Amino acid sequence: MILWLLNHLSTFVIAVLLVGGLTLLAAAGSAAARRRFPHLAKGEHNEMVGVALGMFGAIYGIILAFVVVTLWTQLENTQTIVATEATDLALVVRSAETFPPADRARVEQAVGAYAHAVVEVQWPLMREGKPSYEATAPQTQALYEALQAYEPSGTRAETFYAEAVSRLNDVAAQRRARVSMAETSLPLLLQVLVYGGAFVILPLTFLFGLRSLKMQLLFVSAVAGLIGFSLLLVVALDRPFAGDLSVSPAPYKEAALSKYWATGA
Repeated sequence: MILWLLNHLSTFVIAVLLVGGLTLLAAAGSAAARRRFPHLAKGEHNEMVGVALGMFGAIYGIILAFVVVTLWTQLENTQTIVATEATDLALVVRSAETFPPADRARVEQAVGAYAHAVVEVQWPLMREGKPSYEATAPQTQALYEALQAYEPSGTRAETFYAEAVSRLNDVAAQRRARVSMAETSLPLLLQVLVYGGAFVILPLTFLFGLRSLKMQLLFVSAVAGLIGFSLLLVVALDRPFAGDLSVSPAPYKEAALSKYWATGA
């Protein structure tokens, strides 16, 4: 459900649905509770409700903070993995510039095919939550074969060849890490705590009585809005390759790799 929302709706629309919907639901629930139990307006139970709200609110706030920081760190780590993979791929191209023309052309062709496969084939799969190592397996194998076909002669050639091989090994490692990150999502237990906790705290606010109905609704709506924005952040960060805040494949089209896209190669 979350993946579908991120891939089909903008963050703004999700915010309107989540924050607005939660706020309206809370306001309606508070008004209904006040109508059903008129004595709540007297605030007879405010002291007990205040203690419960403070206790549950503190626990829920800690859980939310932990989840948001974890998801944000996950997003940053994924961006680093993508940037590192693209950088290593570009350095393979740089090292291959010292190869003989035929060998250099073979390596560059393999690099271009790999970059296109990542962006055009593997990325949509990761966005849909269906990452596949096989999506770029042929291109990865072709990269290794292109380097293995070259026999360097001389210290200079051997140095750059060793550098190209080392960078290609790093590309393979970052590729695996990237696909692994595409498979991650918020664990079920944390989902229950995050989303279920909201439906525990909000009803408690209905019991906190204020004589003014407007002030009551303002109080409940403010709490619901804050929780809604927090949940929005959790939803937006949950999948690093989906939604408006997702990791971009732009690094595979920049610097030394840009030439593989300039002419639609």
